Amino acid sequence: MNLRALRGDPQAAPVHGGVARSHFSVQGEPPHRQLLAWRERVGHVIDVLPSKADIEKPFRAEIDRYKVDGLLFTDCRSDAMLLERSLARISTDSVRDYVFHVFTEGGVEDIALRASPRHAAASTAISTPTTKILALDMNQPVRMRRSHCRVLTLFVPGALVQEVFPDPEAIHGRAIQDATPLTRLALEHVTALGANIGGMSAAAADSAVRTAAHLVVAAFGKQAGLSGNARSAARAALFGRVRRHIQANLHRAELTPEGVINALHLTRPTVYRMFQHEGGLGAYIRHLRLRQAADELARYPHMMVTDVAYAVGFKSASDFTRAFRRAYGMAPQEFRALSQTFRADPAPGIGIS
Repeated sequence: MNLRALRGDPQAAPVHGGVARSHFSVQGEPPHRQLLAWRERVGHVIDVLPSKADIEKPFRAEIDRYKVDGLLFTDCRSDAMLLERSLARISTDSVRDYVFHVFTEGGVEDIALRASPRHAAASTAISTPTTKILALDMNQPVRMRRSHCRVLTLFVPGALVQEVFPDPEAIHGRAIQDATPLTRLALEHVTALGANIGGMSAAAADSAVRTAAHLVVAAFGKQAGLSGNARSAARAALFGRVRRHIQANLHRAELTPEGVINALHLTRPTVYRMFQHEGGLGAYIRHLRLRQAADELARYPHMMVTDVAYAVGFKSASDFTRAFRRAYGMAPQEFRALSQTFRADPAPGIGIS
């Protein structure tokens, strides 16, 4: 698990035989500083996007963070707020865990994945008060509005998620309710963990957090039909084969859904089912190309945009610029400038809600 950016909390101290706990609350701040203090607290990982009216109002938020042998578990209570993890933020930090938000009160009112808020119709949206667990890949952008809530959060390494999801990125934005026995068991275990972790020994806390992570990931795997039998194992292996082919040929402009189907001798219905959550195979390929392009733009500030476009398989710089603007609401040059701003002046903060 890569928690380097989250481990520098000077307030965290070992308690109860080795469980490191830190607590933060905005209660001691003046009302006009409360939301800003929270934004500073979480800002290096996820941005709080307040309006002027939001800042002027009192804001309640507090968080307990527990670290056990490299695992992180948080218990957060907060008022409603708008949060965003942008592509520019991702390109300038090292947090790559998978995050599972378990809501015991409140929840997510709406969430947009991969698309600019200027193009809401193109985004993936969730808007349901019954969402109990939300999964996010910290390597992908997200914007979400949370209601007043209490949320218990597990930071899970990619290797554990990959035990169930052959392509862990596919879990981003998935949400489940307490509709199955496995989900209810996971919810019950995580809720009990939140109530009792402060009094556990390090060994007991480590075991409980790992069990919680396995239960939650298994619940998502059950929802996606990716666990429990030979057919699922075959599907996972096939998905891995397709993903490897795409990664190896991403730079080729001739890489298309039709080409993948023909090269791997697959049927259209099989491919459709496999990439339905991604919006289709074409959308999956385009998303990977744009993500790689964003990484190149941030990493190599002097590389020409045209060269970046061709390197990730676009046929022209104009096609690339249009696709990038549709996906992220800004031109590649604007994104590069923004990512350099983040790199030069990272937002302060030592935790995440």
